[in-house]
Amino acid sequence: MPDVTGVLSPRSLNRLLDGLDPEQRAAASAPRGPVCVLAGAGTGKTRTITHRIAHLVRSGHVSAGQVLAVTFTTRAAGEMRTRLRGLGVDAAQALTFHAAARRQLRYFWPRVVGDRPWDLLENKLRFVGQAANRHRLGTEVEVLRDLASEIEWAKASLVGPDDYPAVTARMQRDIPAPATQIAEVYRTYEELKNAAQVLDFDDLLLHTTAVLEEHSVVAEEFRDRYRCFVVDEYQDVTPLQQRLLDAWLGGRDDLTVVGDANQTIYSFGGASPRPLLEFTRRYPDATVVRLERDYRSTPEVVALANRVIGAARGRPAGSRLKLIGQRPPGPEPRFAEFDDEAVEAGAVARRVRELLDGGVAASEIAILYRVNAQSEAYESALAEAGIPYLVRGGERFFNRTEVRQAMSALRAASGDGSSDLVTTVRSVLARVGLTESPPAGGAAKERWDALLALVELAEELAATVPDADLPRFCAELDQRAAAQHPPTVEGVTLASLHAAKGLEWDAVFLVGLAEGTMPILHADGDEAAIEEERRLFYVGVTRAREHLWLSWALARTPGARRNRRRSRFLYGLIPEDHPAARVARSQQQQQQQPKPVKTRCRVCGGPLLETIDVKLGRCGRCPSTVDEALLERLKSWRADRARELKVPAFVVFTDATLTAIAEQRPTDEAALVSISGIGATKLERFGAEILGVVRASAAS
Repeated sequence: MPDVTGVLSPRSLNRLLDGLDPEQRAAASAPRGPVCVLAGAGTGKTRTITHRIAHLVRSGHVSAGQVLAVTFTTRAAGEMRTRLRGLGVDAAQALTFHAAARRQLRYFWPRVVGDRPWDLLENKLRFVGQAANRHRLGTEVEVLRDLASEIEWAKASLVGPDDYPAVTARMQRDIPAPATQIAEVYRTYEELKNAAQVLDFDDLLLHTTAVLEEHSVVAEEFRDRYRCFVVDEYQDVTPLQQRLLDAWLGGRDDLTVVGDANQTIYSFGGASPRPLLEFTRRYPDATVVRLERDYRSTPEVVALANRVIGAARGRPAGSRLKLIGQRPPGPEPRFAEFDDEAVEAGAVARRVRELLDGGVAASEIAILYRVNAQSEAYESALAEAGIPYLVRGGERFFNRTEVRQAMSALRAASGDGSSDLVTTVRSVLARVGLTESPPAGGAAKERWDALLALVELAEELAATVPDADLPRFCAELDQRAAAQHPPTVEGVTLASLHAAKGLEWDAVFLVGLAEGTMPILHADGDEAAIEEERRLFYVGVTRAREHLWLSWALARTPGARRNRRRSRFLYGLIPEDHPAARVARSQQQQQQQPKPVKTRCRVCGGPLLETIDVKLGRCGRCPSTVDEALLERLKSWRADRARELKVPAFVVFTDATLTAIAEQRPTDEAALVSISGIGATKLERFGAEILGVVRASAAS
């Protein structure tokens, strides 16, 4: 029993940790101070860290209101709040980085700035468009999105407009336009935004950090309020988020971080696993716990996931987690090869129907792909089969008309005084369209599913808070709406692999697993990018609890040339006697075997240490032998191909790769593929054209 302060006796404290495995228990009960939990996929990290928070609170080390837990998605934050409430510590804060910063900035703004708080800019494209137009860059939506992403990366990486050209040159970062132009667009965007007195999402973090770093009285008040910090998904922290975390801590070390470097998939946005991997260097006395028991997936799925990540190159010690399946055996993963994407989508829809007929709920099935453009074929196939589906990233649940109407009706009825929450909610929602049985389909069925999802939320709240009433439920809905944390709605999920991070389903279909798509075309030839693609594939595999399907098509459209090859990540996974294993062993070995890395300058023979030197094949001390005329021809060819393919120019080839071609002037495929940045996919797609440009330039 707790005493008047809520502190549990040692015996009750031990019971709080009942049900945790030895490693989870060690993490949850670790002493107050720095703790690093290396948690593999499906190992119960949310359960572990919420029990840690509860243990710290119920043992008297910290009060619930002094705990701030942050994560990266509103869904993850909502899940954490639900679990903390079930453990009796609902006063602990669980928010995203941006939500926490926004709340703090709104509170301190009047004292620090003095006028009304600036509004939040939900979409920056209007200001980016004005800035791009001013500096004579294209204003097509795709161009503006690329520029906006680059500004977001720069701010997340703590890179200002003045430093942007030098930093991107040093990093050899692929960028959508000349660095000086992007820097000017970036600078003008900031000027326009400030003149309009609005903040973008990155400003929430930047300004909150500045307030805490520059105003000691404010920092002292904040640090007196929050004394214990927990960071989930720490492998995805950006330099800006780390700096904000440092400002929150103020030199203290009451910090628990949880992450898995094998699931780092946001490097393009500035995220880095370095803070996770170097945590013990920063905190030498930190407690480190490894969670490797996988409770999510069957041993068959776990075994395949381990083979996927086991093939990764250059894995640091802190990322070498090997999952150990804890569930009973299940079906073997299925592999399938198809002539074209339409046939692949049709086969997936038929298999989905089999699963539905076998009792798997539609909401427990997901079709995952590398890029959003792949969804169309699966939307058509599912619609033709009469299977309901949801495209993740579509209309927000709490913005839907029927949900807004339902919430208004629930608020209006909150004074009715009924004691049974679920019965009351059902009764109120019956007035706005919730019937006992669902409609046949279409929009009416979608509306009914949304209302039923609200009932299920009421059931969830009643299970964790037995005395919850309708006003408490309305407050829960308002909190979820503000955080955009929707309930589960019935329907097969269609989502990109990035959007699937943090989610799980009974059945997962990984589709479109062909070279050029997985890994994505512009990663070819860049080892770091390829390894991130491998981690993304690993994330997809580990979303499946029981049923896992992996498929690819040899052509995009019916009747087209079947010249695609399956993803290199599949080699070593498909059983040799499987019908889909049609690629000759020599081809498999060619795909699996990495090209020898050039480590010496082709001119002087000295070692190559910098990334750009490796790309060019010579050290910076040796003179360039670039053929300027050939380089201009190559850039002109690249611009034409980029327009034809509707992709940024760097996706075809980077400037560094074109420069290397113009220096080395390859005359055959062997010489061409030896250049860094040209892998099997780009050789197949562009090799003949590149060699043609080189020959034409030599002949002129």
